[in-house]
Amino acid sequence: MTKFTDFINNTITNSGNILRSGFGSKFQIDNKIGKNNLVTEYDYKSEKYIVEEIKKAFPTHNIISEEKGSVNNNSEYDWIIDPLDGTVNYANNIPIFSVSIALSKNRELIAGAVYQPILDELFSAELGNGAKLNGELIAVSNKSDMNSSLLVTGFPYDINNDPKNAIKSFTNIVKRGIPIRRLGSAALDLAYVACGRFEGFWEVNLNS
Repeated sequence: MTKFTDFINNTITNSGNILRSGFGSKFQIDNKIGKNNLVTEYDYKSEKYIVEEIKKAFPTHNIISEEKGSVNNNSEYDWIIDPLDGTVNYANNIPIFSVSIALSKNRELIAGAVYQPILDELFSAELGNGAKLNGELIAVSNKSDMNSSLLVTGFPYDINNDPKNAIKSFTNIVKRGIPIRRLGSAALDLAYVACGRFEGFWEVNLNS
């Protein structure tokens, strides 16, 4: 499985370099379906690079990508890509965003990574071998009391419809005085839980 992990780590850092090169510059921004559901030309540039690398290295595999790069080859392997998670932050020069790449075999995740280009933080994981941050093993927080925890969340683009009582759930936590953060990149939220920076993360209606 090392060949997959090495490929993911190399590809994701290179795509992160593409995002870093465009951060703070002027670029094309469009709006997808939903309020403030943005896509930039760097979403596409990052995706194009990742998809091309996967096609070269693993031409028979499937690709599931957020923008335009999905490919169905009826393979047992699925590459799951978010070329820029935190596009609203990126478009507004807020340095909180990431790239994520995962690989599943027969619907079981076997390897993946999340990369934060600005801080040069690479979170990686491999089935059976734990999770790492820049090559060092990480672990979740050992706190067990929710009231002393630091939590993180996000809101769906259709929050005005309050799917799955998202507003009520958020309000109930806030009323308990528990500190909550909203970073704008679900992939980073999950990675930060994995290394113990947050005790928990919740969000409704997330897609793979």
